Amino acid sequence: MTATTHPIVSRDRWIADRKALLAQEKELTQAQDRLAEARRALPWVRLHTDYVFDTVDGPRALSDLFQGRRQLLVQHFMFGPGWEQGCKSCSFMADHLDGMALHLAHRDIALLVVSRAPLADLQRFRARMGWQFPWASSNGNDFNRDFHVSFAPEDRQDGEVYYNFHLTPFPQTEAPGISIFYKDDAGDVFHTYSTFGRGVEVMMGTYGLVDLTPKGRDEAGLSYTMEWVRHHDRYEDTPAGAACCGGAKA
Repeated sequence: MTATTHPIVSRDRWIADRKALLAQEKELTQAQDRLAEARRALPWVRLHTDYVFDTVDGPRALSDLFQGRRQLLVQHFMFGPGWEQGCKSCSFMADHLDGMALHLAHRDIALLVVSRAPLADLQRFRARMGWQFPWASSNGNDFNRDFHVSFAPEDRQDGEVYYNFHLTPFPQTEAPGISIFYKDDAGDVFHTYSTFGRGVEVMMGTYGLVDLTPKGRDEAGLSYTMEWVRHHDRYEDTPAGAACCGGAKA
């Protein structure tokens, strides 16, 4: 897209077109409000397994990871055992967490990132990326498989796995997602919501700003491959040793 190929109009014409677009934006905002209300009205599922994770504080059950809050937002981060590093797209998501954590905490929401890789590998990568959020390893439990973000060979049926609430081809052993949990006064934990596929874009605040610009995401067709995204310390013009959010450096 260039100024020679894109329509150039008067300010009055631009205002008229912008008002027409504004009407569509308002419709979308109202539809999103209705959708959020319907999401909150979903029934909950009581968890009968208090999954135990490996954390920097030792083994901790899911019910112990709410950090004194009632609501827990879990990012299912693609980082499997034996991987050299975490998924670049999941890293793009995670780059947004530290800036949101304080604000979410004041809405009674704790953050937790969960992956199947051993804790030592998670901590090594976390230090490289400069992140501060808590990251737990589910390597010793069935959490990832139960929430359909990790797939064993026996989970495949004719090359498909159950992901995003339906059977679909998925070539990798790990998948991205977000799950929400609630803990009541009795200490019982409930699964209230999960989103997968493009639903995880809710964590990618950068995309919301990119979508406002003329070039947009610059991603071809409907593939949304995120080919332009890199680990934030791997962009070609990133200064050596740079890290996100003022944390540890590589």
